[in-house]
Amino acid sequence: MFALRDEEAALDAVQDAMAKLCARYADRPQQEWPMLFQRILQNVIRDALRRRKVRDTWVVLWSKLGLGGEERREDAPDPLDALVAADARNEHEAPHRRAEQAQVLAILEREIARLPPRQREAFLMRYWEELDTAETAAAMGCSEGSVKTHCSRATRSLADALRARGIEP
Repeated sequence: MFALRDEEAALDAVQDAMAKLCARYADRPQQEWPMLFQRILQNVIRDALRRRKVRDTWVVLWSKLGLGGEERREDAPDPLDALVAADARNEHEAPHRRAEQAQVLAILEREIARLPPRQREAFLMRYWEELDTAETAAAMGCSEGSVKTHCSRATRSLADALRARGIEP
């Protein structure tokens, strides 16, 4: 049903699900544990896939801006394949490209600043600081569901704002 496609991520998901099962349902009868574990594991995997999808969207945008910041994934295209050949090999460092990148970055920063405070806080913690839902919820003093709602609304608002300015996230 769900595929993390990464052994370490899968093992992390199983470990997280087991920890949640133990923390929340230790008092339940043993017969209920397999069903509870299955549901918890599905939710952990869904969260990981959602987080990866949103993070990948923003990493691509930031990498287009030359911000980098994150390690390259194994399945990501080789950046050397994107270089312009021959005389234009430094075209990505040309003044007009740097100016475009600076403009897009400024727009992105302004749009993040325009988000409602809770959405901005949740977005930055989840996708910039890479905190998980539980850590973000604890830091914000709210439920995990609220964190997910704030993040979803923030990413939708940012994507809409960028598209309105002709920038594809």
